[in-house]
Amino acid sequence: MRPLKKRSCTWRWGVLKKFGKELGVFVLLVVLCTVVDVLNHRFLGIQNLQNMGRLVGMYGIFGIGAAMVIITSGIDLTVGSMLALLGILLSIAMMEKHWPSPLAALAILVGGGALGAIHGFLITKVKLQPFIVTLCGLLLYRGLSQFVAKDETKGFGDSTALGWLYTASSGDILGVPVPFLILIVVAIVFGVVLHYSVFGRYLYAVGRNEEAARYSGIDTKKVIAGAYVIAGFLTALAAILIAVDTGSISPSSHGNSYELYGIAAAVLGGCSLKGGEGSIIGVLLGTALLQVLQNLVTLLGIPSSLNFAVLGAVILIGVTIDQLVHQRSGSKR
Repeated sequence: MRPLKKRSCTWRWGVLKKFGKELGVFVLLVVLCTVVDVLNHRFLGIQNLQNMGRLVGMYGIFGIGAAMVIITSGIDLTVGSMLALLGILLSIAMMEKHWPSPLAALAILVGGGALGAIHGFLITKVKLQPFIVTLCGLLLYRGLSQFVAKDETKGFGDSTALGWLYTASSGDILGVPVPFLILIVVAIVFGVVLHYSVFGRYLYAVGRNEEAARYSGIDTKKVIAGAYVIAGFLTALAAILIAVDTGSISPSSHGNSYELYGIAAAVLGGCSLKGGEGSIIGVLLGTALLQVLQNLVTLLGIPSSLNFAVLGAVILIGVTIDQLVHQRSGSKR
C-alpha cells in the first residue's frame, strides 16, 4: 500500500506543478469577480458581462498569438500597429475598392500571416533580435497606417452593409457574444496544436533551450518562424473584429499599446518571458483577469488614465512571480 500512496502523491504533485499557475490565476479571477460584484452589483449584469465577453474574445485572440511567440522566448511588439494598418486596409478594400467582404477579410488574414513570416525571416535567417525586429515593425506599421490613410480616420459607414462581418464582431448567439465564441474555437484549435502536436512540443523545446533543440534534430528556424506566422494571422483576425466593432480606425491611435495587453495576458496566464512555458487556458484566464481589472476601474469611477498604471503593475507582478518561481525551482535542483 505504501508504494501506491507514494505514487498517488507524486501524481498529485505533478498535476499541481503543471497547472499550478493556471489554478492560481483562476482563484484570483474568482476572488476579484466576487470583490467587484460586492462593490458594484452592475458587474454581473447581462449587458456588462456581454461587453466583457466581447472584449475578452477580441483581446484573447491576439493574446494567444503573443503567447505562441513568447513560448519560443521571443516577443512581438507589433500588435497595436498591425491592428491599425490591417484595419485601415480592410476599410479601404471594402469602402473604397468595393471588394466583397469575404475577399477583403481573406486578404487581411493572408496579409497578417505574411507580416508574421517577414518577422520570422528576419529573426531566423538574418539573425536579428526579436525585440529589435518587432520594435521596428511597431514604428513602421504605424507610419504606414498614417501614410495609407493620409492621416484621416477610416470607417465602414452603415453597419448593415457589413453583413456577417458586423455579426461576427458585434453580434451574439443566445446571448453569448460572437467574438467570445470565435475565441473558444481559436483556443481549441491552438490548444490542440500547442499541447498535442509535434509542432507544439517543438515550440516548448525551442523555448527551453534552442541550441539543445537544434542538436536534437529540430528545425528551430522553421518552428520559430511558424510561431510568428501564427501570431500575425491571429493579430489579423483580431484586427478585423476590432475594426468592425469600433466602426472607425484612427491611424495615429487605433490599437495603441495593445501589444502590452497580449503580453500581459500571456505572462499572467503562466507564460515565462524566458520561454518554454505557457498554456492556452492560462492565456484565456489572463485575458479575462485583465478585462475584469479594467472593468473594475470603470465601474468604480477610477480615472481611466490609471488603466496603463494597472496594466504595468500587473505585468510587473507577473514577471516578478515568474522570476521567484524560477529561482526557487533552481535552488531545489
